[in-house]
Amino acid sequence: MSKIEVIGLGAGDINQLPLGVYRKLKDSQQEIYTRTTDHPVIDTLRQEGISFYSFDAIYEETSNFAEVYETIVAQLLEVAKESSIVYTVPGHPMLAEKTVQLLLEQEEVEVEISGGQSYLDALFTSLKIDPIDGFQFVDGTSFERRQLNYEQHLVFCQVYDSFIASEVKLTLLEDLPPDYEVTIVEAAGTEHEKLTKLPLEDLDRTVEVNNLTSVYVPPVIHEQLPHRFSRLVEVMATLRGPNGCPWDQKQTHQSLREYTIEEVYELMDAIDNEDDDNIIEELGDLLMHIVLYSQIGDDEGYFSIDDVIRSITNKMVHRHPHVFGEEQVDSVDQVLTNWDALKQQEKGKKHDTLLGGIPKHLPSLAKAAKLQHKASKVGFDWTDVEDVWEKLEEELSEVKEAISMGNAVDIEDEFGDVLFVTANLMRFYDINPEVALNRANAKFASRFNYVEERIKESGKEIEDTTLEEMEEYWQEAKGRE
Repeated sequence: MSKIEVIGLGAGDINQLPLGVYRKLKDSQQEIYTRTTDHPVIDTLRQEGISFYSFDAIYEETSNFAEVYETIVAQLLEVAKESSIVYTVPGHPMLAEKTVQLLLEQEEVEVEISGGQSYLDALFTSLKIDPIDGFQFVDGTSFERRQLNYEQHLVFCQVYDSFIASEVKLTLLEDLPPDYEVTIVEAAGTEHEKLTKLPLEDLDRTVEVNNLTSVYVPPVIHEQLPHRFSRLVEVMATLRGPNGCPWDQKQTHQSLREYTIEEVYELMDAIDNEDDDNIIEELGDLLMHIVLYSQIGDDEGYFSIDDVIRSITNKMVHRHPHVFGEEQVDSVDQVLTNWDALKQQEKGKKHDTLLGGIPKHLPSLAKAAKLQHKASKVGFDWTDVEDVWEKLEEELSEVKEAISMGNAVDIEDEFGDVLFVTANLMRFYDINPEVALNRANAKFASRFNYVEERIKESGKEIEDTTLEEMEEYWQEAKGRE
């Protein structure tokens, strides 16, 4: 069976090439392939009469690195099926070398790793860092922001050109300030070694990068990452800790409830006002409450923020089998039907009745809509919206009748029926009654504030203003909307 022998060429200097590897290349009777000739050792070995078949052309023909590596491996396997070959790569074969990983995953041809010197030792020496403090080695051509651990020494390899350097920079700028100092390392451990310190924003502007370039990002202290969720959890734990804030320390799940409800309504106001800055602030306040509830749970030994996140993550995956599984859906209605079925499956027989499980503290209009929505799912519903309109007129008549009879309890009951039918009517038009009423409240307050302002401008007190004058200002307010 033929094989592919993989040899590492070191960090970039012929003096880093072990004598045994040098002799193997010098005396090889097999064809020698190399991923790229853009490496100083290749030039030296060619001068000594060693020939290489290069895959450099594939880089120019293919648009992304994943395809480049797959194409190289496919061609290597095709050749190796006929006879054994040698394949050389920069550095060490087992360090940031995707083609080698792909070769090791296949079973058609035997693969043998024959050493080579990693440039990491030289890199640590050049940067004067100890990897025991925590070290992350990242492929600049293939990584995701969520993978980066800024609190460790962070090195990006494979920064071949300015385009990759730009992609690395743009990703880092999502977390770090533009003036954060990084280091560009060229040809570490060779006589051409060069270290350049510069602000992150200049990463792809100032220095010419090449095949021997790495980018070093020194560790970031936790306090410099206020946008990271872990930092918020840490702040909340400090506030609840021995040297924390007396207000935060005394809070319980029960005491926080009213504040949480306020935050939700403040968020609704921000959304209604289409105020993005305020939406950000109010979402932050709401997130703070979630973390504080979780910290209280953690302090009391019942649950932590990890339990909260795990619960909602598992729920989202389980209730979306059409996204995370094999199930197919054709409409939003089918998604909602599946959601309810899965929810019931999770809850088991927790509720004895169909209308069970509706929060008792839900605002009355919202609860009315929820009750009617649940009942409609089993067919207890109006078939035509016109019937609901007729029912509303009937309830209004009953209100008038109760008023004429002068019975306060009956009047209250009949007005409740009017509101209940109104909520049901709004459901037919996909209108949330709480949101609608909240908008009406805001509209009334805005118009009345305008009326007050106009009265003050006229030099009068509101108590001395006639209804006709106030109505005139009210119409002005409507015209300004």
